[in-house]
Amino acid sequence: MTISQDKVVAMHYTVTDPEGNKLDSSADGEPLVFLFGHGALIPGLEQALAGKTVGDSFTATIAPADAYGERHDQLVQSVPKTMFEGMEVAPGMRFRAAGPDGREQSVIILDVTEEEVVVDGNHPLSGIELKFDVEVLKVRDATAEELAHGHVHGIEGDESH
Repeated sequence: MTISQDKVVAMHYTVTDPEGNKLDSSADGEPLVFLFGHGALIPGLEQALAGKTVGDSFTATIAPADAYGERHDQLVQSVPKTMFEGMEVAPGMRFRAAGPDGREQSVIILDVTEEEVVVDGNHPLSGIELKFDVEVLKVRDATAEELAHGHVHGIEGDESH
């Protein structure tokens, strides 16, 4: 069976940055199981998977525009420390906050001074070319229930929530 819209796919993957640093992998755990064509993956990886079949192993290099986007300097901002009143904040902490367009987004704290907190609203992997090593383990038709819910119910489609 070929990977296409509304198929359930199980795969193992390892993703690395341009320096070869491993960023994430399913190889030592459970495979990633998802409903193809429903936005579960970054666009470039979904495009690379289209048309593949069980047993296919491949490498895909995904440009930032087809992954987590380019970095945007305007998403790095200094905000008054008073916005975090009563909280202990430190570099590396993540929060949900309203972005410039009013929509909620994740931010990471880069720096904390007496008066200000520097936050970055860019995705941590934005601006980075990603290399995925992928092995396709299973491809099946999604059940009617999975399609109605918009997500998979396990590798075999028999798990409920």
